[in-house]
Formats: sequence, structure tokens, C-alpha cells
Amino acid sequence: MSTDEQFLQRALDLARQGIGLASPNPCVGAVIVDAQGNIAGTGSYTYSGAKHAEVLALEAAGSKARGGTLYINLEPHAHQGRTPPCTDALIAAGIRRVVAAMPDPNPKVSGLGFEKLRAAGIQVEVGQLQEPARRLNEDFARYIRHGVPLVTLKSAVTLDGKIAPPPAEALAHAAETQAPSAFSGHWITGEAARAHAHELRHHHDAILVGIGTVLADNPLLTDRSGRPRRRPLLRVILDSHLRLPLDSQLIRSAKSSTANSADNSDLTVFTSATDARKITELKSQGVRVETLPPTTADGHPDLAAVLRRLGELEITSVMIEGGSTMNGTALSAGVVDKVFLYYAPEILGAAAVPFATDVAFREIKVNVQHLHRFGQDFAVEGYLRDPYGE
Repeated sequence: MSTDEQFLQRALDLARQGIGLASPNPCVGAVIVDAQGNIAGTGSYTYSGAKHAEVLALEAAGSKARGGTLYINLEPHAHQGRTPPCTDALIAAGIRRVVAAMPDPNPKVSGLGFEKLRAAGIQVEVGQLQEPARRLNEDFARYIRHGVPLVTLKSAVTLDGKIAPPPAEALAHAAETQAPSAFSGHWITGEAARAHAHELRHHHDAILVGIGTVLADNPLLTDRSGRPRRRPLLRVILDSHLRLPLDSQLIRSAKSSTANSADNSDLTVFTSATDARKITELKSQGVRVETLPPTTADGHPDLAAVLRRLGELEITSVMIEGGSTMNGTALSAGVVDKVFLYYAPEILGAAAVPFATDVAFREIKVNVQHLHRFGQDFAVEGYLRDPYGE
């Protein structure tokens, strides 16, 4: 690895510190190396901190920035936003050279920062470590280009494509163990994979499930990675007929986590029902209720409309963790951008619950980019479409 790549890798590592803290803006890390080749200042962006990574690095470097090099994972911005243009600060500080991993994915401003820096006589180099840089901010790219969050479909699957034991078997097990869930006690994957799934939750702004999963499992759906977040993981429930139990873990936790009103809740229910009494009950428990017109015969709200609304709420990434019906619905609706499928060395048989049901698609090609190993389990991470595409 070249010296430039080493410093750029350091900038990427700093940028990753913004996961959970920078959304709805991108994760950005910056390193300033002085004229003698020593690190003079670093910075990592967080939304609450406001100052951009390159400005923080400049402040840390002080006079040592003059004649130095900025290493950054994302193009410095040249437009007025929440903060003044970072390009102006870099020019004023006397930065001689900028090494960036990638341009800004926002088509309205992409390239303008580099153009302004070059016009000021600063040497600009772009493209090293571009793949990990693009991957880090793929959710921001999807959101800023299309106004909707990046959607990841996550599931734990056996080798024969099942996500749960046969319902009768699961119910019998629940009765024996006095467990509250039909599927309690049967984990598809091992501890290492399940721990990683919480890391994956931490990377997302929201988690989405259908009411069937809530009724079957009574889940909490929280980020238990232990890592800091600027805002709680938004828990989104698709509940066409408002069957969400008022004594569920979701409702109880919404009451304790809501500071002001249902509008600030970390629990949102999308419904097509018009039951004013139930809607009022849910709101009184600290739940945000969003009503959308039904688009199917059974009254389900349109998934694409749900995602557009989440985009309006500045949600840049959603992970679907539903059951068989939700998986099939999401794939059929064409809203899934990528999949993260954990596979366990187990075979449950034909009577077990399949990965997806009620599907209306014939074939979907997945562009597999990464394979992960978790003990005896492994995971496939792949894309159904390019987050940076049109």
C-alpha cells in the first residue's frame, strides 16, 4: 500500500466513526499531512457536531496545514449548506494538494468542489480506495439521488431456503417452553452471526417488519450493538388493519423512549385503516401513525409510498427484517436495493417456512460483492441495483 493509500485509509477509518451519527448526511473523515509528511490534524463528521471533517482537521492542524495535503474519502463541498463551503477554508489555509477517494454522489454538486480547488491552483487526485468509499456512503447516495432510503433485505436462511421450522413444530416448542413466540427457541444462525446482525442494524436508520412478525415474535427491534447513535433506530411496522397489540414490547418501549409526542417516536406504524379510535389509542402510547391509501385487495399500503414518506422523514437506510410474506412482497414490489442473507448449515425440510411467499416475480439477479464467515455460518451480501445508479 502506497503512502497516499495509507493516509486515505486513515481518513476512511475516521469516516466510519460517523456511522449512526452522521445521517442524513454522509460519513466523512479527513486527514491533513504537513509538508514534512506528518499527520498534523484529523477530523470526523457528525451531524450534531455540525463542523465538517475537513474543517475539524484544519483547526487541529493550524498553521501546519499550509503546504500540506488533505486526504478525504469524499469530495469537499463548494456550496453553502448548514455550514460554509469547505473548499473556501482549504484554499484559505494554504492546502497544496487534495487526495479524495470519490466525488460527491449528489448530481447537483458533484465535481464542483474539485473544480473550485483546481481553479485555486490546488492539485487534486481522485479515485484511490473508491470502492470502500462508495460502499460506506451508499445509503446517502441512494437517498440524495432519489429521495428514498437504501433498502436492504436481511434474513437468516437454511441451506434449503427456509427461515423457520414448520409452524406446528414451532408452536409445540413454544408451548413446551412457555415462550411467547411461535418461533422462539429456534435460532437459524449461531451467536456470531446474530451479533453481526445487530452491527448491521446499527448501520441503518430504520428497521421495517410486517405485523405478522410482530404477532408471531413480539420483538423489540432495537439496535443492541452498544454503539452510539444520534437518533434511535426507527422501528417501522406495516399494519394494514391496526392489529398491533397495545401490550406488545414495541408499544411498551415506545412509551418509555418518546420524549415529547408521537411525532418524535422511534416507533412508526403505516396503515391503510381508518379506525379513529385505534389510531388515537396508538398515538396516546407514543406511536407515530401514518395513513396511506390501500393499493391491494387486502388493504396493504404501497411499499414504494412508505419509502417515499420515510425519505421525507430523512431516513436514508432501511433494513427489512420481516418474515416470508414481507420478503416476497418487498421483492415483488421492486423496492429492494441489496440483500444480506445469513446462511446456516441446516436443512429444515419442505414443511418449513420458505424465505419468500406470495411472490410475483420470476427471477432476480443478485450481484454478489462480499461473502462473510461467522463460524459455521456464512453470509452473502449482494446488490439488486446500483445505489449510485439512475
